[in-house]
Amino acid sequence: MNTEKSNANSIVIHEITPLSAGDSFYIADRHKKEFTYPIHTHEEFELNFLANASGARRIVGDSSETIGDLDLFLITGKDLEHAIVQEKCNSEDIHEITIQFKWDFSDKAFFGKNQFGSIQRMMKEAEKGLCFPQITILKVYNILDSLAEEKNGFYSVIKFLTILYELSICTGARTLSSSSFAKTAANTESRRVNKVSKYVNEHYAEEIRLNDLAELVNMSRTSFSRFFKLRTGKSLTDYITDIRVGHATRLLVDTTTTIAEIAYGCGFNNLSNFNRILKKKKKCSPKEFREQYRKKKLII
Repeated sequence: MNTEKSNANSIVIHEITPLSAGDSFYIADRHKKEFTYPIHTHEEFELNFLANASGARRIVGDSSETIGDLDLFLITGKDLEHAIVQEKCNSEDIHEITIQFKWDFSDKAFFGKNQFGSIQRMMKEAEKGLCFPQITILKVYNILDSLAEEKNGFYSVIKFLTILYELSICTGARTLSSSSFAKTAANTESRRVNKVSKYVNEHYAEEIRLNDLAELVNMSRTSFSRFFKLRTGKSLTDYITDIRVGHATRLLVDTTTTIAEIAYGCGFNNLSNFNRILKKKKKCSPKEFREQYRKKKLII
């Protein structure tokens, strides 16, 4: 079942999943020859495994990537658009395992225990979509592949928790969508970083000066630059650019506003600079990004 969210001349499907209130999770283990479902959202969390799908394109928020023979990604953002599209996949036997679940990870009586700390952090990161390296996929594959055949409900939950735990402690997991496109807050315990993130998200359309941000958190320019890079893994310039790109790609998808208006409205000082940055970040021009994304939606 699905509902439709109007959007210019296209829509995003809002999927109503088969998961009932009494279910721990819903699993679909299937073999198929093609991907046909358009870009969609749903309330439930989703872990999606793909094998033999090389050449297909994974779209998660404003991330669009061609996948290899193995792919595994987790989505916990309820409004995060996503889809797998056929693109250049010629496989006659695509193996897809989709697990949808809606657990209350804010329940401190259970998930608040120290043993679930890494899972808690992973679920937060996955609001932007999270993909896992091949070595981790191979590590959990046997459990994942046997999950649909497990007849004992209790053991199936234990197996699934084991998968989540192994994924949460792996190194090399990578977020997919930008935070501003996915509409997520900064995932950090640093009050200073959160304060800066809030400011940038509110003023991204304006000129943002290093001096102003350093003063905002009562630090010198040099100390602030070093501190911010250490806490976020990005320079301040790269961070602000990523925020602006996220807001711009959201507007490219959700509106018919001209590319020039979007560029200037998101803080880019000229159109050619916007084109160059988007080409570098998304491997396509703003026009190509808009057309590519809309082609994956259901046109009405």
